[in-house]
Amino acid sequence: MPVVDIPGMRPVRLGDFTAELSDGIAGVRYIRSRATLGDYPRSLIDRLDHWARAAPDRVFLADRVDGGPWRCLTYMQVREKTRSIAQYIIDSDLSAERPIAILSGNSIEHGLIALGAMMAGVPYAPISPAYSLVSQDHAKLKYLFGLMTPGLVFAADGAPFAKSLDAVMTHDIRLLVARNPADGFNCELFDDIVATTVTDAVDAANKAVNTDTIAKFLFTSGSTGMPKAVINTQRMICANQMMIAAGYAFLRDEPPVLVDWLPWNHTAGGNHNFGLTLNNGGSLYIDDGAPTPAGIARTVRNLTEISPTIYFNVPKGYEMLTANLETNEALRKSFFSRLNLLQYAGAALSQHVWDALEKTALETTGKKIVMVTGYGSTETAPFALTTTWPVERPGEVGLPAPGLELKLVPNIDKMELRLRGPSITPGYWRQPDKTAESFDEEGFYKIGDALKLIDPSDINKGLMFDGRVSEDFKLSTGTWVDMAGVRSAIVRTFAPYVRDAVLTGLNRNHVGALLFTDHDAVRRIAPELADADDAAIAAHPKVRSIFQERLNQLAAQSTGSSNHVARAIILDTPPSLDAHEVTDKGSINQRAVMAERANLVEDIYAEPAPAHVLVAARAKRG
Repeated sequence: MPVVDIPGMRPVRLGDFTAELSDGIAGVRYIRSRATLGDYPRSLIDRLDHWARAAPDRVFLADRVDGGPWRCLTYMQVREKTRSIAQYIIDSDLSAERPIAILSGNSIEHGLIALGAMMAGVPYAPISPAYSLVSQDHAKLKYLFGLMTPGLVFAADGAPFAKSLDAVMTHDIRLLVARNPADGFNCELFDDIVATTVTDAVDAANKAVNTDTIAKFLFTSGSTGMPKAVINTQRMICANQMMIAAGYAFLRDEPPVLVDWLPWNHTAGGNHNFGLTLNNGGSLYIDDGAPTPAGIARTVRNLTEISPTIYFNVPKGYEMLTANLETNEALRKSFFSRLNLLQYAGAALSQHVWDALEKTALETTGKKIVMVTGYGSTETAPFALTTTWPVERPGEVGLPAPGLELKLVPNIDKMELRLRGPSITPGYWRQPDKTAESFDEEGFYKIGDALKLIDPSDINKGLMFDGRVSEDFKLSTGTWVDMAGVRSAIVRTFAPYVRDAVLTGLNRNHVGALLFTDHDAVRRIAPELADADDAAIAAHPKVRSIFQERLNQLAAQSTGSSNHVARAIILDTPPSLDAHEVTDKGSINQRAVMAERANLVEDIYAEPAPAHVLVAARAKRG
């Protein structure tokens, strides 16, 4: 495997994703890796068994409860507890028709139940805690319970989930908690089930598992409606881990160490990172922090104590981390001491964050750390494409992993992406209609995004993300608006004050924008905003002045009506989970926002413009 050894960068061994391109009919193009995918395990449990034999005393899982000391379990300890949990699951008469629903976030108990379910051959479904703890009507939780019909529900801390449990529990569903039983419910305790006596039934159940066995259901974020239950088979997960190892070849050189907060109800945290750790015999320290003002302090503590060898985060997480790296020498030394690779996903990384990461790495180690990005979705397990070279600009997604085949289909002025391979989901649970419409006649999954070649003459320069084909729209003039491109330009120009934007303009004369602010960044504009609510922030003169200035800058960069944002509104209320304006991942549902705030959309096009609407200065051209 080649080593990325660029002057000024810490060397790291990455894979060779060299690809080949072929043409089909009607402008269709196919891309596949020249490398072949090696054999993969029939189940992740095979990897647990392997490491329990090969490195029984190595830490596999560690977490903290209520900010306390690290709780650590070795591979052998995890295997022993997993077997007892598998026996309990078998005794509970659970199945794909009555799976396990996990309501709480990442924890040792969560991980053990997941592994126990896989050993017993029973699917489990990690559900976003926001559906229980943030939502007030629990509509999505009720919908998911109706879709899944679970036979067992787990919540690590029972008390906070009492209200949501009251909304969904029926007499035939068992309830398991690690602590603080929920009032009004008959709760079983986790410590009791890990003492279950193991019988031959566990080995028999594990032996019956094959690559087509459903390991879990993961729910899509619901950006276009209620979440769908994506079937994740052992084949998907295990093949995907081989793809990851092919790209990040250094994982084979030493056991990886992760300090990671990414939630396991999402494919990045629950499949990619949890699986990466187990497949390669690594140690996963569950970060009890988050990219929030309160959570970042916990992340800093954890990273000061544990030095990762590979690190994953979203752009907001990196933004908050870099602010601490610049001022905290102990954090810098620990974080960079043995770090091989940084990866970001979920959105573009702002240039000032990128620069700060490189600067602090150089000051601490004398070397920059290779940073890569990739591309995938819940339906792709998720690893599908990655750069095996340092990325130089936002949007680069690299080349396909061995074993995957890409299909690019002309769609108006873009090339729509479709994927086929062993890591692609077979479909959606109990929704055959959704499954049928998501695959084409050749069996390729229609992901809904567009990609383009960076260099049309050389496929191995990689691919660029080119937006979602379903989001672009036409102005009344017939001009197409590139949704992803314009949104990226807004976030970049308004950085760090805007987290996302909803674009208006379908069948209208110009593009408008509804702006969701980054609360923390905007509050730093003026001291009096420290405790202000969203309405006060949106109306504050200094905020409006800065936003007007940035809107004018954006207008000056525009080349025509397709990317000229003529008017904008600073939103004075955050997106609502119950109104489906925001997913549990934090991504914005464009259609739901415009429907929920239809009056503001009309304000953007009112003449004269209302006082709360920012109007871009006309750019001088020629």
